[in-house]
Amino acid sequence: MRKIIITSFFVPLLLAPQFLEAQCAMCRAVLESGGNSSAAEGVNNGIVYLMAIPYLLVAVLFYFVYKKMKV
Repeated sequence: MRKIIITSFFVPLLLAPQFLEAQCAMCRAVLESGGNSSAAEGVNNGIVYLMAIPYLLVAVLFYFVYKKMKV
């Protein structure tokens, strides 16, 4: 049951990064003033992916530690 809850929370976040607004105020101001929306979208997606990788690595580490301690 717990696995289903965790999966149902994280999978939509990983599959839909275009809905997340992860730009800092300075990046957003510069990109929106330039008028190039594809560059702004690319930077936003890049920030989301860079933010997600450390969390995934830590989650995998904790999963293996949990499995090791459970046995």
